[in-house]
Amino acid sequence: MTTSTEHENENWTSLDLAGQWRVTKATDDALRTSVGLDTDDEEWPTIQVPSHWQSHPLFATENGPLLYRKDFELDVPNEGERRFIVVDGLFYQGDVWLDGAYLGDPEGYFIHHAYDITALASLDTEHVLAVGATCSPQRDKKAKRNITGVFQHWDCIDPDFNPGGIWRGVRIERSGPVRIDALRVLCRDANEARANVRLSARLDSNNELAVRIVTYVNNQVVEEIEKSLASGINTLDWDIDIDEPKLWWPWSMGQQNLTDIRVEVIHNGIVSHSVSRRTGLREVAVQDWVYSINGERIFLKGANLAPTRAMLGDANESELRRDIELAREAGLDLVRVHGHISRTELYDAADELGMLIWQDFPLQWGYARQIRREAVRQAEEAVNILGHHPSIMTWCAHNEPFTFNVTPGESFDFKKMAVPFLAGHQLPSWNKSVLDRWVKRSFEKADVTRPVIAHSGVLPHLPTLDGTDSHLYFGWYHGNERDLPSFAAKIPRLMRFVSEFGAQAIPESTEFIDTSEWPVLDWENLENKFGMQRGNFENHCPASAFDSFDDWRVATQVYQADVIRYHIETLRRLKYRPTGGFCMFALNDAMPMVSWSVLDHNRVPKLGYTALAEACRPVIVTADRLPQSMRPGDQVRIALHVVSDLHRELDDATVTATVESTGDPQVWQFEGAIAADDCTLVGHILITAPFAEGPVVLDLTLVSGDVVATNRYQTVVVAN
Repeated sequence: MTTSTEHENENWTSLDLAGQWRVTKATDDALRTSVGLDTDDEEWPTIQVPSHWQSHPLFATENGPLLYRKDFELDVPNEGERRFIVVDGLFYQGDVWLDGAYLGDPEGYFIHHAYDITALASLDTEHVLAVGATCSPQRDKKAKRNITGVFQHWDCIDPDFNPGGIWRGVRIERSGPVRIDALRVLCRDANEARANVRLSARLDSNNELAVRIVTYVNNQVVEEIEKSLASGINTLDWDIDIDEPKLWWPWSMGQQNLTDIRVEVIHNGIVSHSVSRRTGLREVAVQDWVYSINGERIFLKGANLAPTRAMLGDANESELRRDIELAREAGLDLVRVHGHISRTELYDAADELGMLIWQDFPLQWGYARQIRREAVRQAEEAVNILGHHPSIMTWCAHNEPFTFNVTPGESFDFKKMAVPFLAGHQLPSWNKSVLDRWVKRSFEKADVTRPVIAHSGVLPHLPTLDGTDSHLYFGWYHGNERDLPSFAAKIPRLMRFVSEFGAQAIPESTEFIDTSEWPVLDWENLENKFGMQRGNFENHCPASAFDSFDDWRVATQVYQADVIRYHIETLRRLKYRPTGGFCMFALNDAMPMVSWSVLDHNRVPKLGYTALAEACRPVIVTADRLPQSMRPGDQVRIALHVVSDLHRELDDATVTATVESTGDPQVWQFEGAIAADDCTLVGHILITAPFAEGPVVLDLTLVSGDVVATNRYQTVVVAN
């Protein structure tokens, strides 16, 4: 089937309004008198759009609101042509005027806001666009009203930071009488024989019209629909089948084949509007927190991803892509876009590089009752904007829906907070029991192709005693990092998917820390502005124990690396029994911080990044953890395992265990096959501590053809 239409490849953006705008504080007087054509704004400062207003030196500490103005010229629309103002990103709310005429009040930082200006554009060629932008500070952290997620409440972003501004582009878009206001593209199911794709379009028609909707796949027509539209907004759903599709796979499982889908709306033989989406044909399923892609299960090795920059509008395409590349270089299959929705370039990079995404909706901790309707609307828009990306494998409605206040630098005292913490999990609440269900339902209604999680980090609770994924901070907030294996044996249900664990460490990029008076630092500033949890550092790596700042920094990084390594080894040994995967916390920093990241704000790696990469190799050989110390003559029985993520069996594998201490080395050797995509028990060894004090080192080596894996464990023999 073929068809011929005019304007098939035209660019529908007729004018890009990025560049220098005029800006001033949005006082009542300014909003009343400065939104029309006759305002003299020559004395106003200029600001770059897109940007965040705190990037401007005059507004570096400003919380808004601000009034933006842009003068521009625009040709009068031709007969049958329409013009729209499109604001691609506004943090967080605003008001929009053209030539003094009020257009609307956009809300939602990641949503594209479009307004029909055809009538106004027909009056003249000279115009002024005014945007009042507001991003009010969230004073009551337990009842926030802005759906901005981590940008306005997180212990990894400066609490004084305000993301306000026109952070994405503004443009004039043109169309014929019908414009595609939104296009949702979702792959419902896919295999080597056939893929089924569901399309949903929101069509804005200026009259009652008969149209033809043509769907292209890789520039080939696959579907044509005749439709009569009413004046205003019309919704249309339809399905297409693609025979013998080239499937999209995560990078560790196959190729990242991408498919271009284009939808045209044709009226009287002329293309009125056209929208394209690049997608991937794949199927996602989950059972008991074990995910599968295209019918093949995958153990998910992941990390929480902070915003590439706190000022997300200032991040460029290469920086966004680099975060995905660094995750892949660490051997990860998954990034959890933590508590925010990022730029489209990040998702494009994930599609191309085969990185799976757990996508959080930007709800973090406590929110007011008034946001429910807006949260439901924005969840649907998130699917419209991002649903075509094959990398997104799941939606999560809310991260930790609890109302205790969390501020940067605050050390969570588990003993002190145990009662309110557990009550937040067990008792019904507005956020957990009502808001999250509404948002989850909105995602499920808009997207039937992906699993949806109501909230992250909620323990099993009545009435179902099910719970969700787990946030376990052994060795930081509570207990010892060695406690995880015994905890897993006692409560295996909490091991199904562990989506947060880790420890803070001092970064390599420390230009924000004055170390000249070591061991005295500006602790208060580090806690309040840069997120350092000093109390937890004192519990695990007290600064007073080190002669220099550099020694202390290395010690904190070594400790963080150990927490990451041994948590991952434990979780990988529980592969599918019951663990379906993990997401360590966290991959990166969004700004200069003392945090849980393994890559600082300049992407300089901490030692934890190397530990993460080593622990996430496709094949690892592990042993039970040696005790912290042994007495002469003590014996300990150690189990050896090999964990393989390869989807093929390793034949004729040899595992060698060597124990070296003050005496002669002890050597054990095991031979056999290593199961595909599984954890294999190799055997047990019995280690006897020598009678002389000193270190004891256990070295492990696996060899199977070209697959080689090594590991090392250490303890020390001390006298009674």
